[in-house]
Amino acid sequence: MITQLKNYAVGQWVAGADKGQDLYNAITGDVIAQTSSKGLDFARMCDYARTVGGPKLRKMTFQERGLMLKALALHLLSKKEEFYKISWATGATRIDSWVDIEGGIGNLFAYASLRRQFPNETFCYEGDVAKLSKNNTFIGHHICVPKEGVAIHINAFNFPVWGMLEKVAVNWLAGVPAIVKPATVTSYLTEAVVKEIIASNILPEGALQLICGSANGLLDHVINQDVVTFTGSASTGKMLKSHPRLLEESVHFNMEADSLNCCVLGTDVTPDKPEFEIFIKEVTREITTKAGQKCTAVRRIIVPENMVEDVQIALGKRLAQTVIGDPNVEGVRMGSLAGISQLNEVKEKVELLSKTQKIIIGDFEKFEVKGADKKKGAFMPPIIFLNENPFKNTDCHSVEAFGPVSTLMPYKTIDEAIELSKMGKGSLVSSIVTADDRIARMYAIGAACMHGRILVLNSECAKESTGHGSPMPMLVHGGPGRAGGGEEMGGKRGVFHYLQRTAIQGSPTTITAITGQYQQGAKQIEKEIHPFRQYFEDLEVGETLITAKHTVTDADVINFANVSGDHFYAHTDVTSLEGTIFTGRVAHGYYILSKAAGLFVNAKKGPVLLNYGIDECRFTKPVYMGSTIGVRFTCKEKIDQEKKNAEDIAKGIVKWLVDVYDETGETVAIATILTMVKKRNQD
Repeated sequence: MITQLKNYAVGQWVAGADKGQDLYNAITGDVIAQTSSKGLDFARMCDYARTVGGPKLRKMTFQERGLMLKALALHLLSKKEEFYKISWATGATRIDSWVDIEGGIGNLFAYASLRRQFPNETFCYEGDVAKLSKNNTFIGHHICVPKEGVAIHINAFNFPVWGMLEKVAVNWLAGVPAIVKPATVTSYLTEAVVKEIIASNILPEGALQLICGSANGLLDHVINQDVVTFTGSASTGKMLKSHPRLLEESVHFNMEADSLNCCVLGTDVTPDKPEFEIFIKEVTREITTKAGQKCTAVRRIIVPENMVEDVQIALGKRLAQTVIGDPNVEGVRMGSLAGISQLNEVKEKVELLSKTQKIIIGDFEKFEVKGADKKKGAFMPPIIFLNENPFKNTDCHSVEAFGPVSTLMPYKTIDEAIELSKMGKGSLVSSIVTADDRIARMYAIGAACMHGRILVLNSECAKESTGHGSPMPMLVHGGPGRAGGGEEMGGKRGVFHYLQRTAIQGSPTTITAITGQYQQGAKQIEKEIHPFRQYFEDLEVGETLITAKHTVTDADVINFANVSGDHFYAHTDVTSLEGTIFTGRVAHGYYILSKAAGLFVNAKKGPVLLNYGIDECRFTKPVYMGSTIGVRFTCKEKIDQEKKNAEDIAKGIVKWLVDVYDETGETVAIATILTMVKKRNQD
């Protein structure tokens, strides 16, 4: 039965107004679905996202958005087997689908956890405060607020789930809604995932819309608050990037394009070393996973000239063991391309590459397919070229066959390997397999300007390495030049693509009021009750305890030295101070901090559950014997925490500014400590 895919627009599931495009099962060649976007009002969809989804997301704090992502990830994980069944039709094996489906869900989990790096606010602040005046009455800071537009994601066909989830996780955490346009050829899998997302009712209405058919005309309606991302071919990306509307409105455009990535074998590696087997396994995996349909796949295999024959033999043996066929059949390790149109395109590129280099592994006619008809499905074998003169025959550095196709090429020195890697004119990833850290350093620094990511593999990390072709949520995914010049994911870096960074200036008190984070010099709030006697809800940012004072004695310093074992000369040996900055013996910095804790801590059992850590500790002025210290202990920031389960204690994290000063009023030590504080309301 042929399914009519639907689009999710303006809160409704709607089919296109005509039959639209036929979609095929990549294994059998049968028509399995049809899709169309005819009749969709793209202008209304954009407006709906901005006026319905956007305001709801922006009212949520980073903590609430993060918990939303976590709930969605758990829900989709419970439905994963349904997605695996559909993914088979894309030609993907179970392992291929795992990368796409569970890898995508993993991005939701990763960005849900990232909420802990943001304040419990609808916006965030960035960087350090800038002191703009002598007496600190005028300061500057940066706040980052969600853009009041929509994120439009135009995705590639090879990862219909991961390609969507790795992007929407970021814009949702930032507080921005999304319109997703998957590649039509595999949009049936994206539609299935979006149906589950919408049915879960976890997202606020308007946070997600879906276009399965053509999106021609969508970019005519973007405005300056929108963000457009594109993943796909460099040629299509350039066309979209130059869209007049994007230029007129100065719309942020992020492009991640297919690139001619490379894997380099270090000059130190020989067939008898473990790194040689690691190299062969890694290259084989990158050629066969998703049938080579990965933007990060290895397209160029760069090896020392004396190792070309060894690599060719080892790679040939390993690829010969790769069983091609129906992913549902036991033993099959490589499925098909996503469709016949992709197969024909790859064949054209292989023919073009054949003009300047020779095929040494693989034959389009002579290969076996298990459990399927290779004439009906989009099957092809791995194809390996040998380019004996890659500096002269340069098609391999500019022509990409987006399938299980790669070129083996020699180099003489690491400098040559670096030069060859750069001839791809910018890639998403390069890897080097070497046991010599000097070679690793030389290659990484030399090649970094033309690669978005560099993986160094050796026997020490290979077992736990995520591999050449696996972008990670907390690291930037993108690259210069041909790779598009954009950045995706990257942890907090990715979130900032959907935020407007604005410099704010004013008095410390005003900046404190705006940011919800105490700034030094702001007005302080003093209460009769000790801060440690108050529950999380009762504490106010700016609330300050002025402690009693303590005069540092010789006995204090000697006792601390004996207890801690720290007998550093500046604390204990007055005869060693000549030529130093000290005019006498000084107290240990950690003693000052410890004594400060003794001054501000309230010892009785109360709402404070534990000390959670110390940040940004600095010792700014020597404390000599006889100096008197006191502490200004100020509530700097409050971060809510969710309960892990029904039995968990309701609590939050409180950041405190510990400002230790001497008898002159000058700060001698400053730190931020964190405490876990119980909530009054335990519901």
